[in-house]
Amino acid sequence: MRRRLTAAVLAALTGLALAACGGAGGGDASGEVRLAVGGQPLLVYLPTTLAAQLGYYREEGLNVHLEDLQGGSKALQALQGGSVDVVSGYYDHTIQMQAKNRDVVAFVNMLRYPSLVVAVSPKSSKPINSVADLKGTKVGVTAPGSSTDFYLKYLLVRAGLAPTDAAPQAVGGDTSAVAAMESGQVDAAVMLDPAFAQLQKRVGAENVRVLSDTRTAEGVQRDLNVSTYPAAVLYSDAAWLRDNPETARKLAKAIKRALDYVHSHSGAEIAAAMPPQYAAGDPAIYATAIENAKAAISPDGRIDVAGAQAVYGVLKQFNPEIAAATIDINKTFTNDYLPPG
Repeated sequence: MRRRLTAAVLAALTGLALAACGGAGGGDASGEVRLAVGGQPLLVYLPTTLAAQLGYYREEGLNVHLEDLQGGSKALQALQGGSVDVVSGYYDHTIQMQAKNRDVVAFVNMLRYPSLVVAVSPKSSKPINSVADLKGTKVGVTAPGSSTDFYLKYLLVRAGLAPTDAAPQAVGGDTSAVAAMESGQVDAAVMLDPAFAQLQKRVGAENVRVLSDTRTAEGVQRDLNVSTYPAAVLYSDAAWLRDNPETARKLAKAIKRALDYVHSHSGAEIAAAMPPQYAAGDPAIYATAIENAKAAISPDGRIDVAGAQAVYGVLKQFNPEIAAATIDINKTFTNDYLPPG
């Protein structure tokens, strides 16, 4: 009887220890991770899905549940609400959260250029030849409060307008964004590939005026006046990272392996590894879009202070809350979970 009681006590204590380490989503104890993606078919989040498709999470001992949400703001809300453990979203949300006194930390970088394209609908209700012409228009973003919305506000302020001078419209980031632009539901949109490439194919590239393009180093320098700008990352609450260090390291390693795969394979090979529905019926365009996106994908998963400061500099230009807050940029990211080398 005593032996049974002792065993029961030990089992209970073990269970409590595992629960404390694992958190609500499992984490270090179980390998279970709930990961929200701010628009899974978008190429800016390609490494997140590619790591799953190639079995890298599983090989690292993780059981990752990907949850596809409309935009980065929705993914952030899921983290705030506790329904997910980690977000595949844009780094700028970590700065936004610190301004609200919440420590959210990016721990692996997937994209060194934002890869956002501001394009004019061929059926716009008014002539638009510059960002200044967006005043009074409807502009598509993945979701209000997402990084596409942030970038729109930044461009408006940079052009001498108020951040509210254009009305953001939630159009998602994939085929729904293409349809909104093709039909004239919006006058312009902040788009991402492969949706932008699909729009050009459908209506003709010559019929799509581009106001800003941050898919290349040249575009980032021209439109943001910086050389690097960390964009798509994995981030989580600082407390989750402290409680689940091994899980965070395994996630970072899986993403780093996906980054290595991207830089060592062709666009066609990468496209073949991805879910076929992401090609939206045009595998050739999808493969080309991936090939063109490779330059923006981080080679090493790291965030440097200069890049983080660049994002902060952009955000505080149009966000009064961030401008007024005391931001410790070093608390918004870490490279400590990345594999060495």
